[in-house]
Amino acid sequence: MDKAAVLSHILRSKVRATCLGGEPPTSVIDSNKYIPAVTAVAGDDGVPSVDHAIHRALSDGVRTVVLTGPEGSGKTTALLRLVVDWAKGERLHDFSSVLHFRFEEIDSLDGELSLEALIRRGHLQPQPPASVSRVLEKPDAVLFVLDGLDEYRRSLDPSVHALCSDPSQLASGAHLLISLLHGALLRGVAFLVATRPTRNERFLVGARVEVSGFLKPQREAFVSGFFTDPSTANKALVHMERTLGFYDFCTSPRFCWTVCFMYESLIGSGATLPETLTQLFVEILAHLIQTSSLTQDCNRKLVLALGRVASHCFLDPYSSCAKELIDGFGFKQFFTAADAFLQAEGELESCTFSFRSQLMQEFVLALAFFLDGSEYEGVEKLLDKHRGAAKFLDFFLAGLSEPDQHGSLEPLVGGFAPEQTQEFSSWFKSSSEGRLKGYDKNEHYRCFHLLHQAQNQSLVREVLAPPAHPCIYHRNPVLPDCVALNYVITCLGERDKLSLCGESISKETVEVLSPAVSLSRTVDLSNSSFQAEAVSPLASAVRAGVTRELDLSSTRLGDEKLKRLCAGLKDSKLHRLNLKACGVTAACCDDLLSVLTSQTSQLQVLEISFNQVGDGGFTKLCEAMQSPLCGLQELRMQRCDLTAASVEGFAAALCSGRSQLRKVNLTDNAIGDGGVEALCKALQHPLCKLKSLILFGNELTGACCSHLKEALMSEHFSLSELDLSVNDLGQEGALMLCQGLSRPGCPIETLK
Repeated sequence: MDKAAVLSHILRSKVRATCLGGEPPTSVIDSNKYIPAVTAVAGDDGVPSVDHAIHRALSDGVRTVVLTGPEGSGKTTALLRLVVDWAKGERLHDFSSVLHFRFEEIDSLDGELSLEALIRRGHLQPQPPASVSRVLEKPDAVLFVLDGLDEYRRSLDPSVHALCSDPSQLASGAHLLISLLHGALLRGVAFLVATRPTRNERFLVGARVEVSGFLKPQREAFVSGFFTDPSTANKALVHMERTLGFYDFCTSPRFCWTVCFMYESLIGSGATLPETLTQLFVEILAHLIQTSSLTQDCNRKLVLALGRVASHCFLDPYSSCAKELIDGFGFKQFFTAADAFLQAEGELESCTFSFRSQLMQEFVLALAFFLDGSEYEGVEKLLDKHRGAAKFLDFFLAGLSEPDQHGSLEPLVGGFAPEQTQEFSSWFKSSSEGRLKGYDKNEHYRCFHLLHQAQNQSLVREVLAPPAHPCIYHRNPVLPDCVALNYVITCLGERDKLSLCGESISKETVEVLSPAVSLSRTVDLSNSSFQAEAVSPLASAVRAGVTRELDLSSTRLGDEKLKRLCAGLKDSKLHRLNLKACGVTAACCDDLLSVLTSQTSQLQVLEISFNQVGDGGFTKLCEAMQSPLCGLQELRMQRCDLTAASVEGFAAALCSGRSQLRKVNLTDNAIGDGGVEALCKALQHPLCKLKSLILFGNELTGACCSHLKEALMSEHFSLSELDLSVNDLGQEGALMLCQGLSRPGCPIETLK
């Protein structure tokens, strides 16, 4: 096969870029703008690129590799780049022939032909007879690159076909294709197949490579390459990540191109960049309509026709529409304008049409609903009809229902039907009420997402008026849910409590929720797990807002993460900090000391139970209690590996005159009788102000009761609560306690 001819054929292909279609793969490759998409499977060098995953699979002897991913994720560009690299002699050295076809093209071939004839009609470059002979003689050195399995309308089930095994036998293109894929023809040939998720995948046995598209590093590289001015690139990137980067579809290279294309236009004109998905597509549609230079009446008819096609395509198994149906949907007078939205596949008379962007497909359907309700039977039926196919239809309906959101479209397409906006408003309020009364968190999130698209603070307060949602608690929210949740909380203002539990809370999650954290007086993140990079942003959010209580119990925080947390909490207004069962040790207590003794410390309650703090850590905390800057009033240290060795220092802190401590819980620590003796001396000191002491399960015996009696008899004794449960004090010890309690004026109210 003439590699130079193949390379020349690919690179001379000139297809123009379009707003929704993005930059053509050939242009991306020819201009050296190619950025490898990523996959879940890492390459040998640790980079999870699609290119490496394909190369590794083929190098391992796999004969069929299926590249699967959503719309615009970079599959076609990756295939074409692979063919170009082969033609340049840079990759796929084991293959002497690489043949590139689209499934739809093979299926549309008229009449019957032999495999030899099919190869000669190779998609990228017609093959000479000698090259065809080499393909037939050495099939194990041949790679078929097949794109667009999801567009193929026939089944690849081998059980329903009589497979062909003779390369010279005449058969339909579809018959030859399935015979090749199942090894009846050219046994040993390799296949690289690209597809969106489709039922036909199950009939292909081989390796799967899932294309994830662009993650944040790839988006950064892409945006930097798109804009020539670095400051503009940075502005675009920051805005895209903040307003769109959390959506799955933002991993699509094609979508990134569309966003950058629109940002470039908006920034150039000095316009405000869109804050929501709906606002973005309002700008995109306005651009496409203005480019077509049609009248307002024609624009309106165009949108209504696109709405009909959108509905049909959502219900079609192949997400497409035949040409004869297109003609009946009202496109004849402005068919050229529809080219910006639709792409054609196949021969002119028998071609099918599909949307260049599924998001635009959903957007025009939502817009058509508001322009003319006579074709639709209400919001609920519209959503039910397209449920499962249209993922963001209700998003766009919510966004477009607000005049501030759709106002810029009315000069282009005419006014919205008032009865339609009123119907949606009534439906949204009633459905939200039902969703929020239930316990399905997904339904709660959906409501928040629609409110986020609507961008109406008054609507948020109306829908979420107490007691509709007095306390917000969510478990394992994904990033888009956090964005919507944060939006509604910022609209509602200060609140009593935010409760959230996550298996791996990331820096991005905390950054998104920072305003919500700052507005919450109590933040409960118990039973969560934090990535190290998330801790500092969390501390910053707490420090910046009204948060008075932070619950991080059972979070497996550890010393290193706690160190980061303490560094950020020194100037906070926090009153209560719960670090119960966080996996911290004595090593963290220096950091806690710095928080307790900072110039602005307001910390009053510290819960650090079920951590291996030990005597060394407790001693550090006792140092803090003797500082005039420490306002700690309650300390809980259940099961912290304490012994009598550290109680002397604690007793000294209680007698220092600087300690504000009023409540101490030392449950399940082996402080023994010696530790209690030291405590009893402190309890008799005039400067000791302790009110509650819990010594549950402290390995005490009757030997300590004489000291307790002496303390109880002291005029300076101030405890109102004393818990000595689960200790072996004996009858004699109990009698001593009774004698102490009999003192007139003894302040004890609760004794266990």
